[in-house]
Amino acid sequence: MWYLPHNTYDSTGSLIRPYKFALLKPMLIVLTTLPNAEEAEILAGLIVERKLAACVQIMPQMTSIYFWEGEIKNETEHLLTIKTLPEKYDELEAFIKANHSYRVPEITAVRCERMLEPYFDWMKNYLT
Repeated sequence: MWYLPHNTYDSTGSLIRPYKFALLKPMLIVLTTLPNAEEAEILAGLIVERKLAACVQIMPQMTSIYFWEGEIKNETEHLLTIKTLPEKYDELEAFIKANHSYRVPEITAVRCERMLEPYFDWMKNYLT
């Protein structure tokens, strides 16, 4: 399916050909946080090396405010956004739990149902 919300033109006024989006080819974006950049880089590298995900992005330091063990905490963390396929989730979750420094790590997944088809193909080719 071709998708652009409206006609888009380049700087010369020529109509830009819409990108082809892969529809109904699910991808998961898995999120987890780590206490520092070093741990984030190590975990991200191992995840990609073991083909549990095709790409892991490490977000800059952020502040997380959350309730834990009877009190409100205010800590710095790094968020990982992990791009993978649904069939890789169980193995990825087990790997994160086994290699994470938190006793109860955040591991959440969001299904992405639309993406650029060449990106999906690249990811699937790497992971399968």
